[in-house]
Amino acid sequence: MIESQKEIVESRLSLKILEFLREDLGSGDITTNSIIDAERHVKAKIICNEKAVISGVEEAILAFNLLKCSAQGLIMEGDSVEEDTVIIKVSGKARSILKAERTSLNILGRMSGVATETNKMVKEARRANQKIRVAATRKTQPGFRIFDKKAVKSGGGDPHRLRLDDAVLIKDNHLKITSSVTKAVQLARKNVSFTKKIEVEASSAEEALEAAEAGADIVLLDNMSPQEVSKVIKILKERQVRNGIFLEVSGGIRLENVKAYSETGVDAISLGWITHSAKNIDFDLEII
Repeated sequence: MIESQKEIVESRLSLKILEFLREDLGSGDITTNSIIDAERHVKAKIICNEKAVISGVEEAILAFNLLKCSAQGLIMEGDSVEEDTVIIKVSGKARSILKAERTSLNILGRMSGVATETNKMVKEARRANQKIRVAATRKTQPGFRIFDKKAVKSGGGDPHRLRLDDAVLIKDNHLKITSSVTKAVQLARKNVSFTKKIEVEASSAEEALEAAEAGADIVLLDNMSPQEVSKVIKILKERQVRNGIFLEVSGGIRLENVKAYSETGVDAISLGWITHSAKNIDFDLEII
């Protein structure tokens, strides 16, 4: 029988979580195995110790399920909670719960940290533009990208490209090799399926205009100040190519300046900050 897409995704997710568990377990939990009876059953609860947007509930539950524990999520993915909120209840053999504890807490802490930081950025950016998209980049933890990207979505953001095969993004190093924005766009249009969008990273107004006139679907204004972004948009409008272009801005964007970029009128803001610099949220597992 051919597996459904959902079954394939769930299978891959299980394998990733199992990999995380094996990384932590090694040849076994010598502390727990030496002092806890193998048949002892207990109940536990996972508590969020600070205000946060929650992400990773499904993954944390799966870590317990893989070790034959029963776990129930009390909070939905993307929910906002106050400190001291119970997120998950667990029951099963004490040894299994303790073996899954750190892996599940690490997942919750990381994913909720990304979701919380993303949510802050989205709220701040939308103070100026309700339609703005706040997107992640590929600056994620190696091996953890699917979880980082899911957490971004849970925080109200856009995951952007998950992998290099999602869309064409012509960056500065590509342009150094191909020598021309126009040539790079033409080659991509010729060699890539029409189903894939073509984006060009521009570091100047001249490059942005050339990309737009060459037929790029998206122009990414990179490492420009809000004032410089506004000037580029003005030039694109004057040349009557702004309406056909999706404009993205990236580079040096933080919570303190994201609103200023949103005010320029771009369509999306992408930043690595929400994944590479998000602070983990503090969770505890307590045996009841």
